[in-house]
Amino acid sequence: MNKRFENKVVIVTGAAGGIGLAAVKRFASEGAGVTVVDLPGTALDVAADAAKAAGGEALIVEADVTNPSDVQNYVDRTAERFGGVDVLFNNAGIEGAVCPIEEYPLAEFEKVMAVNVTGVFLGMKSVVPALRQRGGGAIVNTASVAGLSGNSMIPAYVASKHAVVGLSRSGGQTYAAEGIRVNAICPSPVETRMMRSLEAGLEAESLEAAKALMTASIPAGRYGSPEEVAALVAFLSSDEAAFINGSVYTIDGAMTPH
Repeated sequence: MNKRFENKVVIVTGAAGGIGLAAVKRFASEGAGVTVVDLPGTALDVAADAAKAAGGEALIVEADVTNPSDVQNYVDRTAERFGGVDVLFNNAGIEGAVCPIEEYPLAEFEKVMAVNVTGVFLGMKSVVPALRQRGGGAIVNTASVAGLSGNSMIPAYVASKHAVVGLSRSGGQTYAAEGIRVNAICPSPVETRMMRSLEAGLEAESLEAAKALMTASIPAGRYGSPEEVAALVAFLSSDEAAFINGSVYTIDGAMTPH
């Protein structure tokens, strides 16, 4: 495998989850030092061990991405351990409740927006100075196909992912002249814990029926894999994508052609 991230340093938030863990493995296998970030109590040791097994170095930092101090801490500790930061994969996110707007609890809506929007914003805000010190770098934000259209049953998630798309486009324009690239990825359903939760919310009595309903909306006829998403993230984070900035990339089996 190419060593596109030899002597590079990558931060992955939501590193204990499906896409995050796949990204940790991918970056480490290509030579990166990786900081794995997630909430206390999550399987960050598994992520760190996976990075090491793939040939990279790993630093564990527990953080709540809605807390400004925690976010600044994961950036600072990464710079202290590895000497700088080259890439932020701003991936932490939650799905929230599955119900229409009029039934949606306000506290749950605010929680989704805090994690999925404020967490992404704080990651960008805190890492830009560190990227600037390296003469540039890359931020990849995890949005979703839900950030490109509507969905009556996950309104908070949809709203939050539209916001991630907006932050990514704005960040790309803001920092392009400094060699800092900001792009967003928009996956369709991917084989992860989050999809099991959403399937249960849609059709609690038959997870198979819920998955079949979701799969029917994907022309490719299947969910994506975390590894497929990680491959796109690695490309957008690499020097091969040097002229890609402020862009939004679907990875969705033709679910949302446009």
